[in-house]
Amino acid sequence: MKKTLLAVFDIKPSGATSGAYTLVLEEVDGKRRKLPIVIGMHEAQSIAIKLEGMSPSRPLTHDLLQSLSSTFGIALVEVVIYDLVEGIYFARLVCERDGQQETIDARTSDAVALAVRFGCPIHCEEKVMEMAAIPPEGEEDITPMPEENPDDPFNLDTPEENIDPGENLQSLTVEELKEEMALAVQKEDYERAGLIHDELERRMND
Repeated sequence: MKKTLLAVFDIKPSGATSGAYTLVLEEVDGKRRKLPIVIGMHEAQSIAIKLEGMSPSRPLTHDLLQSLSSTFGIALVEVVIYDLVEGIYFARLVCERDGQQETIDARTSDAVALAVRFGCPIHCEEKVMEMAAIPPEGEEDITPMPEENPDDPFNLDTPEENIDPGENLQSLTVEELKEEMALAVQKEDYERAGLIHDELERRMND
């Protein structure tokens, strides 16, 4: 089966559902098609903080899984998104230990969060790309599909307070922003930490 190599292109809030995010994977070679997937907030934060190089005060679930795997000599060699059924993505982890490979089913969001930690390739079978990927010129028309539990696709069984994590950032000084980032990381509020990081970068580039 033909597979396409993908990389994380973007993570952004999903306008359709509060508290959900759109993970956009992009084709590394070829047509540069994009595969949009709706994921939960915690998985989005886990992927984002690793890509941003942030260090939480305590290990997140995906950090713990990486540490456990590495301690016992288990390597993650590949992530494969292999099917799309009724809007639900299916992924598998290809793991190796002592030269022996094993395959483990996983949610796509968890699989990508682990892939960015292990530095392993993310592949998608061509049949899934044909069903769900969009060409670059069609990015404005993205309608992402969920990949979580169809009974609770965005892990929103427990509603969270509707607080804007980016509130008042523009009014803070650079030093105050740095203090706020440290506080956000300490509280494990990685969404706010990411927004503060973006605000700091914007000021540096102005």
